[in-house]
Parts: sequence; structure tokens; C-alpha cells
Amino acid sequence: MSRFRSRIYAVLINTTVLLVPAALSPVAVTPAHALFGFGDIVFDPSNYAENVLQAARALEQINNQIQSLQNEAQMLINQARNLASLPHSSLQKLQESVQRTQQLLGEAQRIAFDVQQIDQVFSEQYADMDLSASDQQLIELARERWGNTVGALQDAMRVQAGVVGNIETQRAELSNLVGESQGATGALQATQAGNQILALQAQQLTDLTALLAANGRAEALSAAEQAAAAEQGREQRRRFLEPGAGYQPGNAQMFPGSN
Repeated sequence: MSRFRSRIYAVLINTTVLLVPAALSPVAVTPAHALFGFGDIVFDPSNYAENVLQAARALEQINNQIQSLQNEAQMLINQARNLASLPHSSLQKLQESVQRTQQLLGEAQRIAFDVQQIDQVFSEQYADMDLSASDQQLIELARERWGNTVGALQDAMRVQAGVVGNIETQRAELSNLVGESQGATGALQATQAGNQILALQAQQLTDLTALLAANGRAEALSAAEQAAAAEQGREQRRRFLEPGAGYQPGNAQMFPGSN
């Protein structure tokens, strides 16, 4: 555009240079608005130059409008990219992992993760033992407590195995989400990828919480069993050391039937 206008200015200057000698000549000339004529057609250089300048300005305005439309179109394209949804979703796999962990916790043996049941069992088998029970009953209580501890240890190992099994799924989903985040075409896709990565971390924290709960349960039952066994052991030792009835003499008969 600037080159085009420069050429217009050059034409106007050249035209002016040609017209100056004619204006200074004593020869009578035609008026400025009809310097050149061919029949009924009259050419006015100043009017022509003004028309060319107006055409140039109009062309420049059109180019500006075209550029503005291109910018608006690009802005709409960018907005569409920013609003594009992420095609990958890890929600289902994360929920499945959480459900597997919850199922393992729900299958806890003997003493479940239930406050009321825990209070009842501890009251019967650990805290408020009936030390007046018979030796056979005390042995049965000790066997029950031992079974609780063994079951809790097995539950803890099962939860550990489930958490370890979830690691591969978490690794694969993390790799997919990082790839989706790096290849995101807009802000929405990047945000959704980031949110799913946070959800994956939350699922890992859930597994860790379940693991700590299972291990803590096993340790608590083991410690409770030891405390109850110590209390029961003291009672059984007391019974063993308690003096019994002394020797009572009686009549002995060496040969039955004899007088």
C-alpha cells in the first residue's frame, strides 16, 4: 500500500513539473480544470489525483477491515479450542480402584470396621473379661482373641495386595493424563487433565488411608490380645498357686472282703 501511494505522489509531482512551464509561458492556455481535452472528454489532473487518493484510502480501510475480520476469526478459533473438552477420562478406572479397596475393607474378618461391633467385641473378649469363668471358657476366649489377631493380619495383607495391584492402573492412567495435558489444545482440556491428575492423587491417598487403617487394625488387635492374655495369665496362675484342700485321712482296706 505504501509503495502504491508513493507511486501516486510521484505521478502528481511529475504532472506539476510539466504544468509549471506552461503556466509561466505568455501563451494563453486553457483553465486548470481543462488542461487536456479530447473532444468532449476533459481530463483534470488535480481531480484525478484526488480520486486516486480517495481510492487508496478506501482500499486501506478495506484491508484494515479484512485484517480485523481475520483477527476475530482467529479469536473465535482460539475460544473454540479453549472450550474443547478433553477426550480422555480416567473417572471410571479410578472409581473401580476405589471400589476394590472398599470391598477389601468390607470383607474384614471377625471384627469389621464398625464402631458398635468393635465396642461389643472388646467389651466381651478384651476389656471386661469374666475372670470367674471356668478354665475351659478362658481358653475359648483366648482362642477367639487369637483368631481375631490372625484374621486382622490376613486382612491387612489382602489390602496391601489390593493397593499394590492398583499401582499399575495408576501408572498407566498417570501416563495417559500427562500425555493429554501436554497435547491439550486449549485451556479447558489442560484444566480437565489437571483435575483428573488430582483425582488420581486422591485415589492414591484413599489407598494409603485404607492400608494404614488395615495395618493399624491388625496392630491394635495384636496389642489387645497381648494385654488380655497377660490378664488371663495372671488369673490362671493364681488359680494354679491357690492352696487346695489338705490331706484328709481315711480308712484303707488292703484286702477287699476281709474283716
